[in-house]
Amino acid sequence: MLKTFCITGRWLLLLLLFWGPAAAQTHITLSGTVRDAATGESLTGATVRVRELPGVGTGANAYGFYSLTVPAGAYTLEASFVGYATQTRALTGAGSQRLDFRLKPGGSELGEVVVTGRSAEANISKAQSGVETLDMKQIAKVPVLFGEKDIIKTLTLLPGIKTAGEGSSGFSVRGGAVDQNLILLDEAPVYNASHLLGFFSTFNSDAVKDVTVYKGGMPAQYGGRLSSVVDVRMKDGNNQALHGSGGIGLIASRLALEGPISKGKGSFIVTGRRTYADVFLKLSHNETTRNSSLYFYDLNAKANYTLDERNRLYLSVYLGRDALGLANTFGQYYGNRTATLRLNHLFSNRVFSNTSLIYSKYDYEIDILANALNFQILSKIQDLNLKQDFEFTPSTTQTLRFGAQAIYHTITPGYVVANDGSGVNGTADRTNYSLESAAYVSHEWQAAPRLNFTTGLRLSEFSLLGPGTYSTYDAQGDVLSSTTYPTKDKFLKTYVRLEPRLAASYELTEASTLKASYARNVQNLHLLSNSSTSLPTDLYVPTTFNVQPEAADQVSLGYYRTLGTDKTYSLTVETYYKALYNQIDYRDGTELRGNFDVEASLLYGKGRAYGVEFLLRKDLGRFTGWLGYTLSRSERQFTQINAGAWFRARQDRPNDLSVVGIYQLNPKWSFSGTFLASTGNAATFPVGKYQVAGQVVSYYGLRNADRLPDYVRLDLGATYEKPHQEGHRFRSSWAFSIYNALGRENPYSIRFQADPNDASRTQAVQTALFKRVPSATYNFSF
Repeated sequence: MLKTFCITGRWLLLLLLFWGPAAAQTHITLSGTVRDAATGESLTGATVRVRELPGVGTGANAYGFYSLTVPAGAYTLEASFVGYATQTRALTGAGSQRLDFRLKPGGSELGEVVVTGRSAEANISKAQSGVETLDMKQIAKVPVLFGEKDIIKTLTLLPGIKTAGEGSSGFSVRGGAVDQNLILLDEAPVYNASHLLGFFSTFNSDAVKDVTVYKGGMPAQYGGRLSSVVDVRMKDGNNQALHGSGGIGLIASRLALEGPISKGKGSFIVTGRRTYADVFLKLSHNETTRNSSLYFYDLNAKANYTLDERNRLYLSVYLGRDALGLANTFGQYYGNRTATLRLNHLFSNRVFSNTSLIYSKYDYEIDILANALNFQILSKIQDLNLKQDFEFTPSTTQTLRFGAQAIYHTITPGYVVANDGSGVNGTADRTNYSLESAAYVSHEWQAAPRLNFTTGLRLSEFSLLGPGTYSTYDAQGDVLSSTTYPTKDKFLKTYVRLEPRLAASYELTEASTLKASYARNVQNLHLLSNSSTSLPTDLYVPTTFNVQPEAADQVSLGYYRTLGTDKTYSLTVETYYKALYNQIDYRDGTELRGNFDVEASLLYGKGRAYGVEFLLRKDLGRFTGWLGYTLSRSERQFTQINAGAWFRARQDRPNDLSVVGIYQLNPKWSFSGTFLASTGNAATFPVGKYQVAGQVVSYYGLRNADRLPDYVRLDLGATYEKPHQEGHRFRSSWAFSIYNALGRENPYSIRFQADPNDASRTQAVQTALFKRVPSATYNFSF
């Protein structure tokens, strides 16, 4: 299929190249890039419009490239981006031209402080719904745990995005499971976006330029997950001058260095971060504590170089690792590695190409060295990905995107390596191999001055490959047959699915828009977890003979509006319904750890999620922030669970409220706060007891029929910017915060035990992680 698509794509590209010169007889094409004048960073989403043609404009893509095809004439082109001074360029001739913009930061007065790098006005005009973009300047002001700026934690403050629980980096989007989110770092998938069991995310804020999350009908170029895409873009680095920045906190420190490879043509950025809790462990008088480890580190590096006017090369690398060890008895180590090599190429001033070769790996290792035991548990998921994307702009009212990708997966769900004399036996390495490929086409079309459409179609294919051993099971989970396929890369089973996408918007007025969308998504990689939150040791399995591809159909309807004469406020109200198919759950009593034939314990059913989201933002002025509220339900149905009745999914939280406020008192001081309140997660509690061989055993009620206590938290923060001295490059600031300022003991987990005063009664014991956690971080740049 992929070969056929490549041949078809070649002919389509030739057609586009011939179409361009033909159309140019009566039209001209204006193209170029929009970048930051001081650093050379591309300004994704910057608006470029023609002054003389009302309503004619476009946005720069992820690499800062734009293209406009307009009737031949004399024009003035205008480029703008929130937080930057608008720049204009006049055409110097009658034909097609390349006009590059280098915008300078502007609007720095207190009265024009902005929250986000994307304007509400752009959100009004686009057909795509359910899209949120965060700027790093915004994230820097939000108070977080231990003072570490955290992308994932900030995302969960937006409506429709819910954290998996206290102390977890997992999150649920519109009722989906934590594994139904595609997290990309410069196009490379990140399978576990957490450090220290979820207290921190893998993303060092010093390395990140911006973050975009698609909650609803994601564009056709994205696929492989049911609920959302979190697209994280790293900074390109400063191509004008050498700069550095960093921070020293109570638990972690970080350092970043960026500068030109060749001024104006290429640049690099390198960032590093490490915690040092293990340093303080060395001070303990206890030998076990001194020999224990508790730390993580991560390294981001990126370089880019302009080969010529039509070609630009990028290389991005990420390496992160966690180590949690108890002396010489236990160790848990896990981490991600990614690398992305990209080539941007301009076939013409209308046809933009991006070719990417991507590597991604996540693995974990557990070492047990105690009580005559000596063994390891190993697991990994590794991808090699080739991706080709094209963007063609035939006119000012149309943009066509199309492309293809192929991913070779190597997945080791988990196996035991035991030394001679160990108290346990080793297990077979059941590594499996698969090929996931897709081809897509997407068309953005302004059908009328107020009516916009985005249509798309994605054809996805998943093939299970040899070698491998696979079993089939009966309704009780007993093995019916087991077959070993020894031939490498032999196609054992193939699934092909079509994924249509449609989004439409109609501008009711200049300040308000009505949007609707539909999207079908398919997922072939599945995370197996029976914990309430996502853990590093959860297992990934591919679609197999038994595990079918998951699928979801989502429809949404939204109302978008800017408020105030200067568009200071924006309001979004969006409702959605999502139907989910081939969902995975577990038989009652399933234990994943040490279970290396986990498919025997799987059940398959369906789900539904629906709700309404409200978001009110204030984007300008001394006081900025947002108020978000979600009213929603997420339910599942399995024939063998709760007698086939619908039941709550673990992530079902009907009410979710978040309030974020940032106040710029003066050039030195700013204050911030976040308030969160939500219904507790669904849970299963014991409802009785019985005895087996003299042992008291708890009897649990219906699946997820109970709830954890409601979650309430208030975080407070303050930032002091040291006055900048004219002529000095060094800048510094202090960030102070209090996490959970109310001191509420929110539940991390609840366990059940016999009441010490009455063994016939059950006692619930709640574990809370944090009461009040103050922090201080010193930040600097030079």
